[in-house]
Amino acid sequence: MTLETLSPGDADAEGLDEAVLDALAADGYRFKVWGGDWCGDCQRQLPAFGAALAAAGVPDDRIEAFPVTKGPNGKEGPGVEEYGIELIPTVVVEDADGEELARFVEDADVSIAEALARDLADVEATA
Repeated sequence: MTLETLSPGDADAEGLDEAVLDALAADGYRFKVWGGDWCGDCQRQLPAFGAALAAAGVPDDRIEAFPVTKGPNGKEGPGVEEYGIELIPTVVVEDADGEELARFVEDADVSIAEALARDLADVEATA
């Protein structure tokens, strides 16, 4: 099963600040994306995030997509329990050692790319 909504399709990253793209492109970041093609929030947000990752030049081997289904007890799919996924879309950014640096869950006042870039800038500022 794949996560088709992560494909940029017609979405583009036009209008994203260069600082956002630079933050996403930083060496070593790994992006783990949970979503469902059936999910309205995912359909609305993930294509733009996929376009931002592409515009930032993030290689495919640093992006993992985890399709989620609705189960009788909540969300089901790879990594759901391990990462505590309850709402989608959820995007976790890890460093090369697997340490979680930032997390986007379901919705924010800005796009997924902008929210993660803001959080990653905070991580870098305190490093």
